[in-house]
Parts: sequence; C-alpha cells; structure tokens
Amino acid sequence: MSTTSAGREAEGLVAQYLGKQGHKIVSLNWRTRWCEIDIVSKDRNCIYFTEVKYRSSSDWGYGLDYITPKKLKQMHFAAEFWLTENKWTKDSLLQAAEVDTKGQINLVELDA
Repeated sequence: MSTTSAGREAEGLVAQYLGKQGHKIVSLNWRTRWCEIDIVSKDRNCIYFTEVKYRSSSDWGYGLDYITPKKLKQMHFAAEFWLTENKWTKDSLLQAAEVDTKGQINLVELDA
C-alpha cells in the first residue's frame, strides 16, 4: 500500500469516527494552492479542522509527534484561510488524529 493510499484510508477512518461522534463532514482534503486541511467537520456551532497522521510503525515516533510548531503554524494559516473564505464567524477548533496500523484513533485538541 502506498503512503498516499494509507494516508487516505486513515483520513477515511477518522471521518467515519467523527461522523459517529455527531460531526457532519464539510470537506475532505480541502486544498488551495497555499494550504490544505485533511478534514473539515461541523458539530453544533463549531467548525473542526482535523489533521490526520498515520504511521505504519512507531520506529520514527508516533503520528502526533509530527505536529511540530511549524505544522501547527501551517494548520492555523489553513484554518484562518478556510474561515475567511467561508465567512464563518462562530467557534472553530484545531485537532489532530493519530491512526495506528490497527486502525486505532487517538484524537486530541490542539492549543489555539
């Protein structure tokens, strides 16, 4: 399985998980020429921006280890871009989901 297809599969698992938690999926793989967001979802009056990290092995660290300060800055930029483009003025939240080889999902909220 290629890295891209494994990542897409992980994103699909997280989207299903969020759906079971009551989220409506607004967009999968939302992209512009400057940024991207893996999953945009809505629950009540809050938009969630979810970065999905899949690792086939923990030899080089876990998925959440890859949410570096630089990645967090990119996520903030992408979220602000989406919020502006969609004229969303209510609450929003950044989160990250780590998916392991067994399909287990660890979802965490990120600091604003």
